[in-house]
Amino acid sequence: MRVLFTSIEGNHFQQMVPLAWALRTAGHEVRAACNESLVDTVTQTGLTAVPIQSPTLWEQLDGFQKEAISLFNEIGTSKQDPSKATWEDHLSYENMVVPALYQPLNNDAQIDQLVAAARSWQPDLVVWESFSIAGAVVAVATGAAHARLVSGPELALQMVTRGHFVRHRDRQPEPLREDPTAEWLDWTLERLGSERRFDETMLTGQWVVDTRPASLRQELDLPTVPMRYVPYNGRCVVPGWLNEPVERRRVCITLGTSITSEESERFRLGETLAALFRSLAGLDVEIIAALDPAQRGALPDLPDNIRTTDFVPLNELAPSCSVIVHHAGYQTKATADLHGVPQVVIVGYEWVSEDMGEEYEKSGTTLAVSARDLTAEVLREKILRLLDEPSYTERAGALRDEIRAMPTPNEVVPVLEEMTREHRRRG
Repeated sequence: MRVLFTSIEGNHFQQMVPLAWALRTAGHEVRAACNESLVDTVTQTGLTAVPIQSPTLWEQLDGFQKEAISLFNEIGTSKQDPSKATWEDHLSYENMVVPALYQPLNNDAQIDQLVAAARSWQPDLVVWESFSIAGAVVAVATGAAHARLVSGPELALQMVTRGHFVRHRDRQPEPLREDPTAEWLDWTLERLGSERRFDETMLTGQWVVDTRPASLRQELDLPTVPMRYVPYNGRCVVPGWLNEPVERRRVCITLGTSITSEESERFRLGETLAALFRSLAGLDVEIIAALDPAQRGALPDLPDNIRTTDFVPLNELAPSCSVIVHHAGYQTKATADLHGVPQVVIVGYEWVSEDMGEEYEKSGTTLAVSARDLTAEVLREKILRLLDEPSYTERAGALRDEIRAMPTPNEVVPVLEEMTREHRRRG
């Protein structure tokens, strides 16, 4: 069969590579649609790229999304009783999230190019990551089956808040059942000449390929295909020092690229890291600080027990670590989980809400700290707690075992084949 993968940017695409190659080595034709700026990222994996002319992720998002983020952090939470948020609250959020996030990331020009490419190639299955709703549009417009590959907590793409919205909407008198997401996607499908109209699978996928272990998933009553997370970081080289024996407990600190320079300044991350490194100088630990040049350049001279590096493949570094401190990026967290490493995650910026941190803490492997409450003292306390309390390491080991028992991408391929055949039989 022919399988088309769609994603909005490079980090999200990287999560799709192991499944794409599993399908390829099973004999299927695979293509990956991407922003033209990501063609090299795709082709260096050995996969075939379908370039789409569109602004990059960060060029498409502007100040308006900050309003939606603020509202998301008020009502878009797993812990909040939906009865405490009114219909007006949920409708306000939907009225913001469509123009602030969904439409810019899945704009008309991008969708038109994707649909044209798909109508020419005729894929049997479209696999799209959670923010690439354009992939679902392509599938519906061309009659293909489609699956959503989860690229982070369901909270990040309002699977929970959408459920609350739908329940509130359906209680309204029919003339008042406004639904901005459905209106946008109905209009889009009509514009494309499709006879189909919006249904909830355009947000959820006809089924979900989920790399999270069962103990970390929210119960959303969606058809789910579990698949073990397999790290892929692009072109990597293992540094020589990583082959040396580890003589002390090792703590990795990485902020990835999710926290922007503006947010770094607002939350004073540079000052916090400098103070943290000073506070850890006297401890019998080795600190690996994986920082980009700008982050490193903002720091003063560092103590002897701290090694800085621009980049090191986390999949190679994680097994030697006792704790990993990071920005709550999904790939970073999933890689640490895969290797059974307790974590401190920084939350409360962009779409990484503080309540996601609370969800993560329920696993017993992770401690969260809000960016607005971030201080060297708070970080130090949480790192020491993970180092000194065995329960976190024990629970992280149990989670690692749960992940390793999940089906591999190769084992998932026959499931996708059968589900695609069933879709074809139903017409």
